[in-house]
Amino acid sequence: MHSGCTNCSTKMRTLYVCYFGLRQPIVQTQVVPYLCQLVRSGVAVDLLTFEDTPTRKWFSEDLKKWQSSLAGKGILWHQLTYHKRPSVAATLYDIVIGSLKVAQLVEKCRIDAIHARSHVALAIGLLAQQFVNCRLVFDVRGLMAEEYADNGIWSEKSLRFRGVKIVERVGFKRADQIVVVTERMKSWIVNQYPVKSDKVEVIPCCVDMERFAASSGHSEPDGRSEVLYAGSTSGLYLLEEMVTFFLALRRRVPTAFFRILTNSPLDPVLSVFARLQVSESSFAVHAVTSDEVPQYLSVARLGLSFRKPTLAQIAASPVKIPEYLAAGVPIVANAGVGDTDDVLEKTYVGVIIRTFTPDAYAAAVDNVLKLWEDPDIRFRCRRVATQHYGLINVGGPRYVNVYRRIEAQLGHANPNA
Repeated sequence: MHSGCTNCSTKMRTLYVCYFGLRQPIVQTQVVPYLCQLVRSGVAVDLLTFEDTPTRKWFSEDLKKWQSSLAGKGILWHQLTYHKRPSVAATLYDIVIGSLKVAQLVEKCRIDAIHARSHVALAIGLLAQQFVNCRLVFDVRGLMAEEYADNGIWSEKSLRFRGVKIVERVGFKRADQIVVVTERMKSWIVNQYPVKSDKVEVIPCCVDMERFAASSGHSEPDGRSEVLYAGSTSGLYLLEEMVTFFLALRRRVPTAFFRILTNSPLDPVLSVFARLQVSESSFAVHAVTSDEVPQYLSVARLGLSFRKPTLAQIAASPVKIPEYLAAGVPIVANAGVGDTDDVLEKTYVGVIIRTFTPDAYAAAVDNVLKLWEDPDIRFRCRRVATQHYGLINVGGPRYVNVYRRIEAQLGHANPNA
C-alpha cells in the first residue's frame, strides 16, 4: 500500500478523487488512461479510489500487482473503503473521511489541484478546501440529481436531490476549472450559472484506439449479421425499444442476430425477448469483461444505444458510442442524448431515431442498409472515432489544457513548495 510520496517535486501535481473502486471497468477504461496522458504531459498524478472490498482483504499478490502497474504508469495510488449502507449515512461518512484523507495528501504530497470526478468527489474536495489551500477541478460527468430522479430513485423534492444540487451549485461557483462531456452541457452551465465559458472544457468519453485496432477487420460468424448492444439494460436504457428495432431489421435481413453484453441481471432481459416473441436462435445475452468487448465488436455489423432523452441526457456521453466507432461499427441511436445526434448525422456513420414508432423503425432500417452498402463504412467509423473520441488526440490534450490553465493561475510555481 502506498505510504508516502517519494517523488514530490515542484512540478504541477494533481490528486484525482474517484468514488469508484480501482478494478471497476469505468476506472480501467476511462480514468487510468486519461491520467496516463497527464503523466506524459509532465503533471505528477496521485489517485484516490474508494474500494468496496477493503484493500487489507485483497490478496497480497493482487494488491502488489495493481500498485506496481500504476506506479509503472507514474500514478501514485491511495485507497479508502467504500461504505454502502445505510446509503445516506454511509456516503456522508465517506465524504468526511475522504476530505480528511485528501487534506492530508495535499499537505504531505504538495498537491496543487484536487480533481473531483463527479458529485461525491466534489463534496470531498470542497470540504477538504476548508483545511488546505488547493485548486479544484470539477469533472462533472453528468447531472447526478436529475439522473436519479429520471430513474425514479429520488424525488425532486427530496433532501438528497436538493443536497446534491446545492453541492453542484457551490462546485460550479468555486471550481477553478470545470470539465464536461458534451457541448450541450457546457452551454447549459454557462446559461444557468455565472460561469465563464473559458473555464469549461468539453472532453467526451474517449477511447484508446489501439485497444480496438484488432476489431477493424470484419468477418461475419456463420453468415449472421450481428447487431450488438453493450452495457446496462436497466434504468435509462431502453431495452424493449432496441429489441423492437431489431425485429424490424430482421424482417428485412433474416440473418440478423442480436447479441447483448451486459452485467445486468439476465432474467429481466430474457423476459423482454420472450414478451416480444423473439426466437431464441436469433439472440444471445451474456456477461463479459471490458477486455472482451473488442473481440465481440470485431464481428458486429451494427451497434445500438437507445436511452431515455431526459434533461439529464444533455450531459451524457455514453462510452459505448466511441467504442462501437473505434471498432468500425456503425450505430443506431435515439435523439436527445448528449452530442451523439450531431456527431452521427454530420459524419454519416450512424442513424438517429427521433420517435419510437413503426415508421421510424422502418426508416432507420432503410438507412442502415444504405450504410452497409458502403464498402468504406468501417474505415470511416474508425476515422470519426479518432477525430471525435480519440484518447491520444482529443481526450488527453484537452485534459492537459485544463492543467495548463491551472498552471497559469498558479504562475507556474508550486504554492506548497
